[in-house]
Amino acid sequence: MSVRNGRRGLEGRWATSTAQSLRRILQRLRPLVASELSALFALALCAGGLWAFMELAEHILEDKRHAFDETLLLWLRQADPADPVGPAWVERAMRDVTALGGYTVILIMSAAAVGYLAIVRQWSSVALIVVSLAGGAALNNALKYWFDRPRPDLVAHLVDVHTLSFPSGHAMLSAITYLTLGALIARVQPNRRLKAYVLAVGVVLTLLVGASRVYLGVHWPTDVLAGWSLGAAWAIACWQAARWWQSIGR
Repeated sequence: MSVRNGRRGLEGRWATSTAQSLRRILQRLRPLVASELSALFALALCAGGLWAFMELAEHILEDKRHAFDETLLLWLRQADPADPVGPAWVERAMRDVTALGGYTVILIMSAAAVGYLAIVRQWSSVALIVVSLAGGAALNNALKYWFDRPRPDLVAHLVDVHTLSFPSGHAMLSAITYLTLGALIARVQPNRRLKAYVLAVGVVLTLLVGASRVYLGVHWPTDVLAGWSLGAAWAIACWQAARWWQSIGR
């Protein structure tokens, strides 16, 4: 009996130690698996954004005017092409919202974020903001001259514009800025709800800025769709490159 009890005791201790070892291995593998899955998900989003932009660009090169663009712009106007639908306060609100995607506001917000990150010595995050915004702005300007699409002429422009139309700079730069800043803020939040809230705010701001450009008559809807697609893809690509660079540094 004593021999059997001893064997049972050894088997029990062995099973317990094996289970503990497996638990430790799984705990170590869990963050690695989560990191790989998040990287694959980000890659899929980036590829989807690039694909959407290329599809829109192909249609623009074939025909710079589309029934979808014209229908939506006219739907947002009264009988008078200079009079947008809705009460007067909606137009004023859209003028304020569209400024959130302008160079002045983008530069102010980015400079404030860069200053804070520099004080706390988060140099990789500083580089991420500078490279993503500067590169995105340069890419947007180059694409505007390449496609050479004129601004809408169906309706009156409710704000002044002086550049070409495709892709929308406000939509693209707001996507890059607010998604990048949202990702940086969400990264240091331990609570998942706060992470989701911060990212949702970035997405909503991006959508509002793009919608305001169509409402104000200064962009075709496909300009905004292309700006959103390429801006999101560019922001995700820069974010993943920064994560890879940090992992190399560690």
